[in-house]
Amino acid sequence: MGYVMDLRKIVGSRPLIVPGACVLIFNESRHLLLQRRTDSFDWGTIGGSLELGESLEEAAQRELYEEAGLKAKSFKFITLFSGKDMYYRYPHGDEIYNVIAIYEAVGVEGTPKINDDEGLELKYFSLDEPIPELNPFTELYLRKSGYISKW
Repeated sequence: MGYVMDLRKIVGSRPLIVPGACVLIFNESRHLLLQRRTDSFDWGTIGGSLELGESLEEAAQRELYEEAGLKAKSFKFITLFSGKDMYYRYPHGDEIYNVIAIYEAVGVEGTPKINDDEGLELKYFSLDEPIPELNPFTELYLRKSGYISKW
C-alpha cells in the first residue's frame, strides 16, 4: 500500500478514490477463503489497492500472495464496483471511495497461510448460511455478484 500511504502524507485523511482488486478463492467444496482483518476484526476477502504501474490482475496476484501465501494460474473477472456505496472510513479516520474489480482465482496453488500483518487468520466458509462478523463490503460483493442470495 505504498502509493496510498505516500498520498496520505500529502492529503491526510481526506477522501481518496482508490482502485483495487478483490480475489475470491474457493476450495473444492466451493467454500470461500476469508481473512479475519487486523483493522476491523471482521471476516473479509483477500485484496487491496493498486500500486503505480500495476494492472488489476497483477494487484490480485500480489494481494493473493501477500495476504494468503497463494498463487493462481489465472483470474476470472466477475464485476466492478464503484460509487457512493463504496465509501469507507477506516477506524483510524482515513476515508476512501473504492473502485474494486472482483476476480475469482483459477488454478490456486499453495496452502493458505497468513503472510503479512493485515490478517489475523484465514478460514474457508460455506456460502449456504450467514457468516458471523462478515465485513459489510464482502457481503455487498458476494450478494451483488450472485454468490449469496439465501441469507
